[in-house]
Amino acid sequence: MRKYETIFILQPELGEDEIKSIGAKVQEVISSYNGECFRLDDWGVRKLAYPIRKFARGRYYYLRFDGGAELIAELERRLRLNEKVLRYQSVNITGEPEKAVEKKAPVAEAEAVEAVEEAVATVEAANE
Repeated sequence: MRKYETIFILQPELGEDEIKSIGAKVQEVISSYNGECFRLDDWGVRKLAYPIRKFARGRYYYLRFDGGAELIAELERRLRLNEKVLRYQSVNITGEPEKAVEKKAPVAEAEAVEAVEEAVATVEAANE
């Protein structure tokens, strides 16, 4: 299973019942596809960078879950069909890019040490 984050923006004037029903539908999709929901956070109403469907503000939600490709496809399909959802974005956070960055860091550090040693040798040679 892969780890995913989804942020979706709802219309700002929705009532608590509508918000809870959307959250319940999202969790239902995750459980029906054998996924596991870890977090569903309400980030509150915030100003949008640009108007979306004539809304200047939106209610942001953060969702963190594990699942497969079928789960993410169905979740995004349902979010796309729901008129109360203004925008959504899902990101795979499995962790592969972090490992690549860690491997490059020691190489850069070794190159920096060599550059300092060369600079010290050049200064010592100039002082002699």
